Amino acid sequence: MEKYKIGHYNQLEILELGEHGAYLDGGEEKILMPKKFIPENARPGDTVSVFVYLDQDNRLVATTEQALAEVGQFAYLKVAWVNQYGAFLSWGLTKDLFVPFKEQNKKMEKDRSYLVYIYIDDMTKRIVASAKLDKFVEVSCDKYNTGDSVKVIVWKQTELGYKVIVDNTYAGLLYKNEIFQQLHIGEQLDAVIKSVRPDGRLDVALQRDGKFHVDESSEKILAALREAGGFLPYGDKTSPEEIYRQFGISKKTFKKSVGALYKKQLLSIEEKGIKLL
Repeated sequence: MEKYKIGHYNQLEILELGEHGAYLDGGEEKILMPKKFIPENARPGDTVSVFVYLDQDNRLVATTEQALAEVGQFAYLKVAWVNQYGAFLSWGLTKDLFVPFKEQNKKMEKDRSYLVYIYIDDMTKRIVASAKLDKFVEVSCDKYNTGDSVKVIVWKQTELGYKVIVDNTYAGLLYKNEIFQQLHIGEQLDAVIKSVRPDGRLDVALQRDGKFHVDESSEKILAALREAGGFLPYGDKTSPEEIYRQFGISKKTFKKSVGALYKKQLLSIEEKGIKLL
């Protein structure tokens, strides 16, 4: 029985130390961990955390190097070199990650970075990557509710805004009129589910709506006022971009928060800004 998963980190026991390295217990077969990766003072019986993959000769190899991503994950990686078969991406291991030409949307170029999905090729059983992400992303789901916190990866820009990958699995949409910061392909962000459409598709937002977010934003504004000595030059005439740079919130949320603080008599609204009371 196999005790390892290719393309993942595994906790494996050292069976013996040899001339070429340590041999680990993979169940039905031993897995070589080259000598240069053996931890200092390691001995048989110790358990080590290793990433397992196949080398050029289809032999199992274990390494203590830190891969930037594992099989089943999306990652934004840089092209190290290109040959007649495809592109090779730097991903933290000595052996670069192969992207066949058939898995590229357009021919990848050296030193440019691309968002890819990492998987195991059915024929070769080797770890490879693909830039054709649509076939690896699920377009609908029923597991989320409005307001749920999620992790997203910026996927690509569209006319409506940006497509994102939600929790490494689902497609989501972030609308451009709700974006108040510069986004970059491959960037990982915290977000919330804005709505789940009838067909199960997801709309997401980079900040939480409603009373919770207003309360949270109010605390930010009060803290900024205290730090600034009690006055800040922000109000109705301030641009949404400037509001976001200062507080990390939309102008709509800023106005709601200022209004809430005004009602609580914690600040006053002046001609040129807001003043702490």
